[in-house]
Amino acid sequence: MTIYSKWYHPYEINEKYQKRVAYFSMEYGIHQALKVYSGGLGFLAGSHMRSAYDLRQNMVGIGILWKYGYYDQTRNDDQTMRVQFQKKYYTYLEDSGIKVTVNVNGHPVVVQALVLRPEVFGTVPMYFLTTNLPENDYLARTITYHLYDKEQTTRIAQSIVLGIAGAKVVEELGGADIYHMNEGHALPLAFHLHEKYGSAEEVRKRLVFTTHTPEKAGNEVHDIQLLNRMSFFNDTPLEEARRMTGMHGNYFDYTLAALRLAKVANGVSQLHGEVSRRMWYGNEGICDIKAITNAQNVPFWMDKTLRQGLEHDDNQAMIQRKADMKRDLFEIVADQTGKLFRPDVLTIVWARRFAAYKRADLLVHDIERFFDMLSQEARPVQVIWAGKPYPFDEGAVSVFNSLVSLSYQKSNFAVLTGYEIGLSKKLKQGADVWLNTPRRPREASGTSGMTAAMNGAVNLSVLDGWLPEFARHGENSFVLPVVDTNLPDPMQDEIDHKNLMNILEKEVIPTYYSDRAKWMNIVKQGMRDIIPRFDSDRMAHEYYDMMY
Repeated sequence: MTIYSKWYHPYEINEKYQKRVAYFSMEYGIHQALKVYSGGLGFLAGSHMRSAYDLRQNMVGIGILWKYGYYDQTRNDDQTMRVQFQKKYYTYLEDSGIKVTVNVNGHPVVVQALVLRPEVFGTVPMYFLTTNLPENDYLARTITYHLYDKEQTTRIAQSIVLGIAGAKVVEELGGADIYHMNEGHALPLAFHLHEKYGSAEEVRKRLVFTTHTPEKAGNEVHDIQLLNRMSFFNDTPLEEARRMTGMHGNYFDYTLAALRLAKVANGVSQLHGEVSRRMWYGNEGICDIKAITNAQNVPFWMDKTLRQGLEHDDNQAMIQRKADMKRDLFEIVADQTGKLFRPDVLTIVWARRFAAYKRADLLVHDIERFFDMLSQEARPVQVIWAGKPYPFDEGAVSVFNSLVSLSYQKSNFAVLTGYEIGLSKKLKQGADVWLNTPRRPREASGTSGMTAAMNGAVNLSVLDGWLPEFARHGENSFVLPVVDTNLPDPMQDEIDHKNLMNILEKEVIPTYYSDRAKWMNIVKQGMRDIIPRFDSDRMAHEYYDMMY
């Protein structure tokens, strides 16, 4: 078998990063052609794997090979969103020669590890697990079909495969010093380590944990008896699992258990670190929660020509390049919607997951005022929405479809489907304004604004997630005034909407059209402030420095 059945890197390990680290994540956004991600968590993990390679770190990635990916976002006959599940084939993934067996619901399930070689996409060696094998029955095969399957028992089985089969694959490779869980999905790993090393103290020496969201949906809780029946705790008896995690009731909280079993944890921005400490520090026996702000991989995301223009302080070259990138984006707009957008017009983009707290429709809160803004001939505006709702979240799909039907009324308002890495890049390169409207403080980090700023888009945002560490209103971005989070949600929405429209009408639009020198200064300052603070090389270094 190839060397990829052993712990191997195609480079000499940098002496700063000698510790062997296995990084476990349910999703990775590495390349448009590898559809094993749903959103920000995956984009972040993908950038981490790229920077770990660039810095020559002693790390491998462990993930799952989703046969149908997350889903393909296409359109129905009436242009509304259609969810399509299409089988995926990847000829560049190779058999590592490693097969392991895990117990799921009292049945042995065989798991194969396919390897993504570092030279394919410029990542550390990555191992993707599949149960879609002839040795398994139909039910076992379906475990690795759909990322974030809507069936509760399948989701639990996915955690068992990622955590326990993933740990066994790492052992086949030669073992790791540190096991890093990116979110709580891989938690069964802790019980495998407990059986291997004999005590919770030994687990804590090896386990670190990143929490990504204060949202309830992102912090899984399940019936503890169901988890036990499904072998979530591996061979650890239920009473021992309760004692280790302090879960003595009917429900088992993944995040709380992870915080009790890890030696150290982190939030994904300085603000999220504070929010996480407030959320969890009232519980006994949890580890220290630090903060390592998310970041994205500059060589992958940032347009090189635009960067050269910045380095030479050549406004004309930057303006020309931006217009070219806008034309590329507008080809997609025309193809999908039949609308011809203009490169000389201020273009606002809202693009991210359609989760309720992200408030995709805040800009259309007062539809007359929004349409009035779109109708100004002297200072025209173009607006694009894109993003994937969770396919079974009817509320989010409905918001997406309502924006589609509204967009029929205006030629300068478009809603795009297929928000994956390729389109994400084009939107960031083609946007003049990157709009971000979460309910504060519910956006843990939100990295899309970083990659937008890398490409000369100006952030217009609620002061949440990573923004407090970056944003200076009118200098490198535009920021909504902070609203009292104790107010009822509808009242917060009302105030945020009024502030958003005021900033657009009185600052953003006039600056773009009447003070180009100032606009270019904001664009350039944003690009300068992003690097190196929000380049994932800094983040990958901090994980070794502060966590491992």
